[in-house]
Amino acid sequence: MKSKLLIGLAVCAVALGAAKAQACTRILYQSGTKDFIVGRTMDWMVDPHTDLWTFPKGMERDGGVGPRSIKWTSKYRSVISSFYDAATVDGINEAGLVANTLYLVETEYGDANATKKPLISVGAWTQYALDNFATVAEAVDALSKEPFVIVAPDLPGGRKAAGHLSLADATGDSAIFEYIDGKLVIHHGPNYTVMTNSPRYDKQLTLNAYWQGVGGSKFLPGTIQSPDRFVRASYFLGAAQRVDDPVLAVATVFSLARASSVPLGISDPNQPNIASTIWRTVSDAGARRYYFESAYTPAIFWVDLDKLKHAKPMKLDLSGHPTIAGEASDRFVPAEPFTFLSH
Repeated sequence: MKSKLLIGLAVCAVALGAAKAQACTRILYQSGTKDFIVGRTMDWMVDPHTDLWTFPKGMERDGGVGPRSIKWTSKYRSVISSFYDAATVDGINEAGLVANTLYLVETEYGDANATKKPLISVGAWTQYALDNFATVAEAVDALSKEPFVIVAPDLPGGRKAAGHLSLADATGDSAIFEYIDGKLVIHHGPNYTVMTNSPRYDKQLTLNAYWQGVGGSKFLPGTIQSPDRFVRASYFLGAAQRVDDPVLAVATVFSLARASSVPLGISDPNQPNIASTIWRTVSDAGARRYYFESAYTPAIFWVDLDKLKHAKPMKLDLSGHPTIAGEASDRFVPAEPFTFLSH
């Protein structure tokens, strides 16, 4: 696993040094029955060797960065997508809280040596939220107190891991967490339904307001750059029907995610935040169901959290891109949990 991680990090670092980066899209959809479903794309220059994991409640955790690491015991079971089996970047817990981490090049988490606060690896940030909170409001209240400092390790090539976090829950509440110039900025409210990458979120909202004045039915920006994807995702989400049928609602969210996706093999060495879509997830907060679609296989599978009863960490190995369809909770096998990305 270490060799796979090192190879992956080296490839990512080379790509980052060439001004390319992760370029994802997240949307929050409300159905006609007021169920809330989150769709997300994972865009990256190469296959990040994602696996699915389920972690039980009552699991002892720490931030993964040495003696100063924050420690906690998970309160909720979760199903997550890993990134090189070194970070949690996406998932849902049994309370219906959905978490998605996307790349943001403007991120600056601050100086860990300037405070005595506990530390947490950036790879554990998403997992901390899923382990500890049932609602967005609860997470905002706790995280706004900044109980830790995030440590983003240097990758080969001298670049740091950097991302912003979105949370949503079964009530439709939403929050975006960004660290800009070392300061935590939180955008909290049900109106924050779309997130992509650069620029930082307040500037994305300004750009999107301009395009709303233009009118999406007349003209939409068509590139695969982050601001254009934000505008298109916002327009399509607003124009989509609020369907009552739960299956059609999930299908609608998948269609919205695909509309914001980047085809395999497409990237631009001269533009940041551009990469192919490797996989998509859809998280049904009310049903506590997690859907996964790989760009490398022609099938969708899902996991019902209510069917997971394991008391130990379990892994669904997706190496080799197996074709899996339907409910897949019985395909997880016991495994030692991965180690969070650290120095």
